[in-house]
Amino acid sequence: MIDLNEIQRVYFLGIGGIGMSALARYFRATGKQVAGYDRTRTDLSLLLEKEGMEVHYEDSVDMIPSGYRSPDNSLVVHTPAVPSDHTELFYFRSHGFTICKRSEVLGVITRTKKTLAVAGTHGKTTVSTMIAYLMTKAGKGCSAFLGGISRNFGSNLVLDLKSEWVVAEADEFDRSFLRLFPQAAVITAMDPDHLDIYGNAREMTEAFNKFTGQISRDGILLMKYGLPLRNTVMPGHVYTYSLRNEGDFHAEKIRLHNRQYHFDLRGPGVNIEDISLIHPGLVNVENAVAACSLSVLLGIEPGRIRQAMKDFSGIHRRFEYHINTDEMVFIDDYAHHPREIEATILSLRDLYPDKKLTGVFQPHLFTRTRDFAAGFAESLSLLDALILLDIYPARELPIEGIDAKIIFDKVKLSDKILCRKEELLKELEKRRPEVLITLGAGDIDKLVEPIKKYFTRKSDQ
Repeated sequence: MIDLNEIQRVYFLGIGGIGMSALARYFRATGKQVAGYDRTRTDLSLLLEKEGMEVHYEDSVDMIPSGYRSPDNSLVVHTPAVPSDHTELFYFRSHGFTICKRSEVLGVITRTKKTLAVAGTHGKTTVSTMIAYLMTKAGKGCSAFLGGISRNFGSNLVLDLKSEWVVAEADEFDRSFLRLFPQAAVITAMDPDHLDIYGNAREMTEAFNKFTGQISRDGILLMKYGLPLRNTVMPGHVYTYSLRNEGDFHAEKIRLHNRQYHFDLRGPGVNIEDISLIHPGLVNVENAVAACSLSVLLGIEPGRIRQAMKDFSGIHRRFEYHINTDEMVFIDDYAHHPREIEATILSLRDLYPDKKLTGVFQPHLFTRTRDFAAGFAESLSLLDALILLDIYPARELPIEGIDAKIIFDKVKLSDKILCRKEELLKELEKRRPEVLITLGAGDIDKLVEPIKKYFTRKSDQ
C-alpha cells in the first residue's frame, strides 16, 4: 500500500472528472503539489486552475510540468477511461512512477477513517451528499468525496480532517467499490448496468454481494427493500428502506404543497414528522428516506435531521431547475439509465400533471445503448414529446449498427424526432415547451446555458 505521507506531488490523468477532481482538491488542501491532464476544458477544470493546480489539455510529455517528471515522492492517478496507449501514461509507466487508479487512492485515504460508503447503480450521489450535509449540520462532521457538485457545499469535496468519518461514493464501475471497507454502507439500487465490465447482471450482483462482505462485521448496512443480495457474510446490523410501506424504514403521509414534498419518516424506534424537501422530485423523497434513516442509525437526533433537510438544496445536474416560471419550466438532469429516466419523468408528472413534458435525451455509451435500448424507449415513452440526440461515446469506439435510432424506433410517441446536438437550439426555437427537461451523462450539459439564455430572452420580449 502506498504511503501518502511520503508523496509530495500528485499528477492526475483525467483531472477534470468529477471523482478525480475531488481527489485533486483533497491533495491540494492537504499540502501536496497537484497538476494534471484532461482531454477537454470544462468549467470544473477551469475551477481547478483557479485553485492553483496546473492543468493542460494536450496529450504530450512536453506539457507535463517539469516538477512532475521525476518519480521520486510522486504519485500518478488515472481513471479507467484513460486508454492504455495514452502518451503521458506510457511515459510514467516507462520511467518507474508509482501509478494508481482513482479507486485505489480513495481506498487508501478511507482506510485511515471510519468510512460510510454509498453504493448503487443510481441515487448514490444524492444520498451521499444528503448524508454528508446531515452529518455536517448535526455537528458529527465528516469529510466527503462526492460524485456531483453540492449546491450547499459549493464543491464535490467536503474536508473536515478532525472528524473520524469520511463519506464516499462506492462506484460499481470497474468494480471500484471493492477497494472500500466501510463501517457503514447504503445500497440504493442494483439495476443491471456497466455490462461492458460485468458481462451480465449475475456478475454485477456478485460484485455487490462481495461489497457487502467487506463491511465491518459490527457495522451497518442499509439497503433498498427487495434488492437481490444473497451474501451469507453480512454486517451485524442490516436494515431495509423503501419509499412507501415496505422495509424497516419508509415514508408516510407523503404530500405535495407548493411543489415541495413533505413526509413523515417511520422506522424502528423513530418517528420524524414533517420532513420537508426544497430539492424537488418524488425520487428525492426516496433518497431522503435513505439518508435520514442512515443518519438515525448513526445516532443523529431526529430534530437535527428535520431541521437540516429543510435547507438541503441539491446537487448540480440532479433535477436542477434553470427556468421556473408560470410560462415555462426547464430542468436539467444527469439521468442516463432507463430506471433513472423513468423515476425522473414520473417525478415531473407528479409535479406538473397538466403540463406537456418535452424531453431531450443524449444516450451515453454505445454499449449502454446496445444493452438497454428497449428500456430507454420504454422510459422515454412516458414523455409527451422527445428530441433524441446522437450517442455520446465517452471512452468508447463506435459499434457497428448501434446508434440512437435503435432507441428511437422503439419509442411509442408520435411526437418524436432525431436531432443532431448542433441543431437542438433551432429545433427548440420551433417549439414552446411548457416543461422541458434535458437528460444524459455526456456533454448535453453544455447546451443548458444556451437553452436558458434563449428562452429567458424570449420571455422578456
